[in-house]
Amino acid sequence: MNHFHEDLQAIYEEMVGWRRYLHQHPELSYHEYQTAEFVAKHLLSWDIEVRTGVGGNGVVGLLRGNGEGPTVALRADMDALPIQDEKNCEYTSTKNGIMHACGHDAHTSTLLGIAKVASMHRTELKGNLVFLFQHAEEISPGGADSMIKDGALDGVDAVFGVHLWTPFPVGHVYTRSGAFMAAPDEFTIRIQGKGGHGGLPHQTIDSVYVASQLVVNLQSIVSRQVDPVEPCVVSVGSFHGGTSFNVIAETSVLNGTVRTFNPELRQEVRTRMERIVQATCDMSQATYELDYKLGYPTVINDANEAARFFQVGTALFGEEAVHESPLIMAGEDFSYYLQEKPGCFMFVGAGNVEAGIVYPHHHPKFDIDERSMLNAANLLLSMALDYME
Repeated sequence: MNHFHEDLQAIYEEMVGWRRYLHQHPELSYHEYQTAEFVAKHLLSWDIEVRTGVGGNGVVGLLRGNGEGPTVALRADMDALPIQDEKNCEYTSTKNGIMHACGHDAHTSTLLGIAKVASMHRTELKGNLVFLFQHAEEISPGGADSMIKDGALDGVDAVFGVHLWTPFPVGHVYTRSGAFMAAPDEFTIRIQGKGGHGGLPHQTIDSVYVASQLVVNLQSIVSRQVDPVEPCVVSVGSFHGGTSFNVIAETSVLNGTVRTFNPELRQEVRTRMERIVQATCDMSQATYELDYKLGYPTVINDANEAARFFQVGTALFGEEAVHESPLIMAGEDFSYYLQEKPGCFMFVGAGNVEAGIVYPHHHPKFDIDERSMLNAANLLLSMALDYME
C-alpha cells in the first residue's frame, strides 16, 4: 500500500492545481456543468469508464480491478455557494457572488487524485472502485438521492466519503459510529396581520410584533419541551418585515432551521412548532402559513466501517491524530448513501490557526490548509483498499 501513498504524494501539487482552478470557477448547486465536464475529461484520460448526467449533473467513474473482489464507492461533492469571495489570494473566485466556501472544490480534487493513482495500479486492485462526483449537496433535496435512483450505487458493496473541516486542525481525522451528523430541516413562517399607521397601532394587527414574539416563543421548544440530553437546535435565521418607520407591517416572514438526531423528536418538534405558531398568532388575531420542509436524514455510520476508520486512521496518522468526533449539527446528504450501503463518513482536519486558516464554513473568507487534501486522499483510498482486503 505504501506505493499508493507515494504516488499520491507525487501528484499532490497537481491536486492543489485542480483545487485552485475549481476555486476560481465555482458553480452553484444544480449548475455544475463545467465542473462535471472537467471531472469527466480527467477520468476519461485515465481510461476510467465514465457516465455523465447521473441524477442531474452527477458524474460516476468505474475503475475495474484485475482481481476478484468487492466494489467500493468513494464520493465527492462539486457545488459551490452564493457567497462573495473576500479572500486576497491568487485563486480567488472569478465569479461574482459565487464561491467554494465549504471545501467541495478540494473534495472533488482529492477524489480526482485518488482516481488517477488508482488507475495507475488497477492490476493490483482486488475489486472495483466507483468514483461518485455528486452535484447539489448544498441545497435540498440534494444530488445524492437522485444519483442513487439513477443507479449510482448499483453493484456497490460499501461507500465512503470525507469532509474537510476547518474547525478541526490539519493532520487530525475524526468520525463516530452510529448517528454522526444531524437531520437539517427548514421552515418558513409567513405572518399575516393588518397594516396601518404607525401612530394608530390599535387599528392594526402588527405582524412585526407577532413575529418578534414567535422568535422568542420558538426557543421554548429546546429550552423547555425537549429532554436536555437530546441534541436539538431551533434557529431563526432571517426576519423580514416592514418597509418604513411609520407604517405597521401587514406581513412578516421568518425563515429558520431545525436540527435533530432522533427521528421521533424530529416529528415532535414540527408538531410543537405548529402549536406555538398558531397560539402566538391567535393572541393577536393574526393568521399564518407554516411551510416546514424535511431535509436530509441523519448521517448514520455503520459500526463496522467506523471501526475500520480507527484502525486505518491510526496506521496512517498515529493514534494521537485519530479521534471520536463530537456530534455535528450540520447536515449532509451522504446520509442517503448510508441508508443503502454500509459505509462511513469522516472528517479530515483542514484548519490552521498559525496560517490564519480559521474562518468557518460558509464564510466569505473561508479557505483550507491544502495539505488536508493529501490526508483525505490517503484516508479514503486506504479505507477502500482495506475493505477490498
